[in-house]
Amino acid sequence: MQADTSTPSIVPAVPDPYILIVGRLAGGDAETCFRRIGLRPCSIEAEGKAGAAGLAFRLHFGAVSARIDLASADALDEADPGHPATSSLAARLPADWRSAQQAWMLIPEEVDSGGPPDVRATYLREFFKMAVLLVDLLDASHIFWSPARLWSDAPQYRSAVAEMLSSGMPPVLHLVAFRRIEGPSSELVRTRGLALFGGQEIESPIPPGWTVAEMVKRLARLALDIILNGPVLDARGLRGLGPGEWVSLVPIPDGAGARKTVRVEFGSDR
Repeated sequence: MQADTSTPSIVPAVPDPYILIVGRLAGGDAETCFRRIGLRPCSIEAEGKAGAAGLAFRLHFGAVSARIDLASADALDEADPGHPATSSLAARLPADWRSAQQAWMLIPEEVDSGGPPDVRATYLREFFKMAVLLVDLLDASHIFWSPARLWSDAPQYRSAVAEMLSSGMPPVLHLVAFRRIEGPSSELVRTRGLALFGGQEIESPIPPGWTVAEMVKRLARLALDIILNGPVLDARGLRGLGPGEWVSLVPIPDGAGARKTVRVEFGSDR
């Protein structure tokens, strides 16, 4: 699981979600390779907006467009797997992952972070399909999803997106980080990246004797429900996974009255 034991860190906000893809072009120039897999590249340099290495393109996949270029130094710094604010889903990057021609930055265009969650989710679904084409093209080893600040194994990510296309279930463990943090009175597990899809994050104190893996197993189901069905607007109780287990969900208003966090508590009648 991608939970970690670091304390929360304040990192620079990035206005647009993006994916870093660690891999190399196997041959030929970038434009030809992108065109070969049907992504209809258009050089951004031709628009007077040269990329970090002069390899910036706008790619198209159905109704989705995205910008791609070799990752900038700032993006590489933000994705640093050694930073305590970065999470990992069983991903161990190669030592030379920052090398030239290795880390590509893919940024979806026209993603309205304040728009309806279902419209945003549909757009991002197509964006993830585009990313899978690039994972194959680049023979990628790892991907980084910026809203969760989360590294994943690229072949596992590819399989998870394929499962999404088959079952309709989003690859929640590749899109949302579950982080163990120190709360004011106890340890918590808190999500990061869920708000992009459902407008809310989840936080939950760890019951005595529970492992982080047990927490993630349960919280991932709740995160998936928020992605598919929208935010939790009112307090509610649910049956848990085990006999006699119950779950309490309470949306917490912030200073402006928005319910951006759902407090989850687990208990048992036994």
